[in-house]
Amino acid sequence: MITVHSLTKKYGGFTAVDDVSFTAHPGRVTGFLGPNGAGKSTTMRIMVGLTDPGSGDARILGHRFADLPDPGREVGVLLDASAQHAGRTGREILTIAARTMGLPRTRVDAMLERVSLTPEEAGRRVRNYSLGMRQRLGIATALLGDPEVLILDEPANGLDPAGIRWMRDLLRGFADDGGTVLLSSHLLHEIEVIADDLVVIGNGRIVAHGTKDELLAGAGTLVRAAHGPTLAAALHADGITATATTGGAVLAEADLAHVGRVAFEAGIPLIELRPADGAGLEEMFLALTAESQRDSAIELEGAVA
Repeated sequence: MITVHSLTKKYGGFTAVDDVSFTAHPGRVTGFLGPNGAGKSTTMRIMVGLTDPGSGDARILGHRFADLPDPGREVGVLLDASAQHAGRTGREILTIAARTMGLPRTRVDAMLERVSLTPEEAGRRVRNYSLGMRQRLGIATALLGDPEVLILDEPANGLDPAGIRWMRDLLRGFADDGGTVLLSSHLLHEIEVIADDLVVIGNGRIVAHGTKDELLAGAGTLVRAAHGPTLAAALHADGITATATTGGAVLAEADLAHVGRVAFEAGIPLIELRPADGAGLEEMFLALTAESQRDSAIELEGAVA
């Protein structure tokens, strides 16, 4: 289990992480979502002891990362696939990690096979790896000690569609075997497919957390017009919280009948009007993080002006 309690981190006058609390449970994949600069990476760095918190606490398996008896065998971490020694081969990197953790050399071969790096690829220097190959090597390093917990920041970055499917199956299998997975990704569709629970962060604060089904079920009404900002402005004028999403769509925090009446009275022809339960993770994500989304904010400000 991963528990984060009232975590706060400031850099001068800037608050990168603001009173963040959430839990990631064993046997489940927790998707950690937020726009660029929302505080995801800072939170994950604090969790694994790379950044000191200003206040609050982050514990893995009941301990601070620095206090874990054997962290390499308890927590697998991948925060930056490019942060590997470019002059060493993939096999050398795994061998050094295995010796550090007191693991047999056979574990290196097993991990190379598990992440589908061939003997020829394992013998190349990392500077000659593609990003996708570096991701596979990073995953191999994270899994090397047979940990109970995985903490992964954008692990699918650079993978092709087959690689993304492989990653999804690997993490799903890890969680189904009782492991805890905390996964950050910009690939919302992949998170939607694999995650059991979601934690959404915006401007350094948690804006939503719960099971995926719970969060998607309370999404409101999805409505689409030829000009989304005009529709959003009309809804705002009636006191309805509305957020522009994609393709002219607006996610409104009101029931379908109310939204339809406002559009009718404003003389706005609608292209689509339906409950947002099936709208998917993208619309929910954009709605919850609207204040952090530069494009949506500009679009709505123009509509109100």
